Amino acid sequence: MFTNDTLAGKNILVTGGGSGLGLAMAKTFATLGARVAICGRREEKLQQAVAEIGHEAIYEVCDVRDSQAVEAMFSSLEARIGTVNGLVNNAAGNFLAASEDLSDNAFNAVIDIVLKGSFHCTRAFGKRLIDKKEQGGVVLNIVTTYTESGSAFVLPSACAKAGVYAMTTSLAMEWATYGIRLNAIAPGPFPTEGAWSRLLPDKSIEEKYLKRIPAGRYGQHEELGWLATFLMSDMSAYITGECVTIDGGERLQAGQFNLFANMYPREQLKAFFGMIKGKGK
Repeated sequence: MFTNDTLAGKNILVTGGGSGLGLAMAKTFATLGARVAICGRREEKLQQAVAEIGHEAIYEVCDVRDSQAVEAMFSSLEARIGTVNGLVNNAAGNFLAASEDLSDNAFNAVIDIVLKGSFHCTRAFGKRLIDKKEQGGVVLNIVTTYTESGSAFVLPSACAKAGVYAMTTSLAMEWATYGIRLNAIAPGPFPTEGAWSRLLPDKSIEEKYLKRIPAGRYGQHEELGWLATFLMSDMSAYITGECVTIDGGERLQAGQFNLFANMYPREQLKAFFGMIKGKGK
């Protein structure tokens, strides 16, 4: 259904595009005609990513938690490639923890990246299109399958992603008059090196996790790229305020990490989470 000019005329920014699902989507966009920019905090990773993406992809070093840095990034991108008319809010952070053990910093770390970072980028994106009176912009927010159901042991992520989904539906209504569409994708399990090592580092747990997926397999990165392309393209021009789940049916089990709840005694589970946290440092 796609051709090499499906996204022609689209200047798309993917936050957190230096690796994982963000990089996978950026690659797909670029091969289908978009001018792609990615951002993140580590320049070396971004340099490697644009080399993989090719198609004259560019990068900006930016911490989306910093609203002034985000504004500066959009100004720089505008000077380099013109008006950004597509935004994918993909930058995220997550970890497993018993909620009663969360510190203020641990909770805020996820909220600041996922919720505030998505807001900072969306506001900068929308305001520029509105001020220029340019019709036609698309925001795609990457949320999660537990946005509505919630999930044990990932409370900061559940709260932040729920907020991003509320932003999606709220602005879909508010900004429709400006020709700006906002949609979301809720991916299920799509293995990435970074997230997988933090969330499912033990082989026996991964095997139990896989059995919960009705489709019997994990998602392939190109499958997410195809869905993202459709929602960013003019083929979905009448879709706004929607969240599309792509998870092989996993959401039907409810609560992506609820499987941990009765797997071990609670103190043993907390010790396991601590061990994971140590690996992530």
